[in-house]
Amino acid sequence: MNRILFAASECVPFIKTGGLADVCGALPKEFDKEYWDVRVVIPNYTCIPEKYRKEFQYVSHFYMSAGPGIRDKYVGVLKYELDGVTYYFIDNEEYFRCDVPYGDIRFDIEKFIFFDKAVLSMLKHIDFRPDLIHCHDWETGFVPVYLKNEFAADPFYQGIKSIMTIHNLRFQGIWDVKTIRNLSGFNLSLFAPDKLEFKKDANMLKGGLVYADYITTVSDTYANEIQSPYYGEGLNGLLSARHFDMQGIVNGIDYKVYDPKTDEKIYQNYDLTDFRKQKVKNKLKLQEELGLQVDKKKFMIGLISRLTDQKGLDLIAYAMERIVDEHTQFVVIGTGDAQYENMFRHYAWKYPGQVSANICYSDDLAHKLYAAADAFLMPSAFEPCGLTQLISFRYGTVPIVRETGGLKDTVIPYNEYEDTGDGFSFTNYNGDDMLYVINFAKRIFFEKKRQWNHMIDRGMEKDFSWGASKFRYEGLYRYLTGKE
Repeated sequence: MNRILFAASECVPFIKTGGLADVCGALPKEFDKEYWDVRVVIPNYTCIPEKYRKEFQYVSHFYMSAGPGIRDKYVGVLKYELDGVTYYFIDNEEYFRCDVPYGDIRFDIEKFIFFDKAVLSMLKHIDFRPDLIHCHDWETGFVPVYLKNEFAADPFYQGIKSIMTIHNLRFQGIWDVKTIRNLSGFNLSLFAPDKLEFKKDANMLKGGLVYADYITTVSDTYANEIQSPYYGEGLNGLLSARHFDMQGIVNGIDYKVYDPKTDEKIYQNYDLTDFRKQKVKNKLKLQEELGLQVDKKKFMIGLISRLTDQKGLDLIAYAMERIVDEHTQFVVIGTGDAQYENMFRHYAWKYPGQVSANICYSDDLAHKLYAAADAFLMPSAFEPCGLTQLISFRYGTVPIVRETGGLKDTVIPYNEYEDTGDGFSFTNYNGDDMLYVINFAKRIFFEKKRQWNHMIDRGMEKDFSWGASKFRYEGLYRYLTGKE
């Protein structure tokens, strides 16, 4: 039996701010229970819905210190089973009483240092000794550091391997050395340039990348990109040095949650056999619901995103007046930077029948838009994996993307001469290039409907369920633990 523990700051269905939660919720369920015992640990945030929290079972509690700044803190351990997976929750109201899981970065760093040490400390209390701890993003960056340093002399912990997965390299958990040393209790010798030190500060993600036995990220292209200065966020030298211990594995999506044939959140169900007649009914209903002009001939572009620079919204700002013509509708769902929220509100006011700005996050509305839109726009500056384009394929909606990270790995550009490909892409981070490709997509949609439907056929036939990625993770876990 292979025993794996996922350590993360969020996990569906308990708490979610981004794709990391989807991965930690979907992937553990995929492993064959006969050979794999995969469990998950996250903080016990008070903002986890009460319907789950009231079912959590008490396992144990103890008191723990890290550095001088974290002394004799209560650590409660709770557990809950769902879909055959055991989830653990680290309980401490001082750190995890919150309305949202992240806020002030200084406090976030303290609470996740506490969490990282608590994850290792709880193992002696839960009757589960993992062969490998799979850590996700900077919030769990100190798990491998503690494992290879403070816990290394204890026979119980010897031989436990660790993997560090980068979901987004931009976020690293950086603060000054004095504070992080005070919180963590780490020896001063660890704060050296080849360990935790980063531009005279301390860096939690860097600690994980130095001390983990292996590094993964969420697409092959992103794994290569982050070894370059442009995408490397200051860690490209370290990542280049570790490139033999690193690979990209594309995320999957939950094919039960995202299935246009059975999805109860959409107006009209459909599949590969009947989308030509049925899919458009979703467009007409959504147009009606959002107050857009009801016309099945309109080209509807969807955008579901955090509204930030990373997502290429400056390109959209540059080209928006030319994207929205009398034949085109643009529907946005998301929250983020005020400038982009207000930009979309402005265009919805200026073009009420053509632009709908939904400055919120609604899962129900998102499903409706995946089913209704003709195309989905993702002009990202960088995109480690991206889930939106994978869901778009599932719903027969054609992605228009910039060739970066996981977008480049998953979208095959359309070739009108050979009638191949399943989406549209552009290479340079440039508003005119993006606009050219959007206009190319419109031309195919309006003038070559048969080829457009062939693209949808190919997209809906693709398999981005977790099944394919799971096998790569299984191989990696076996390689690291030496167990079959």
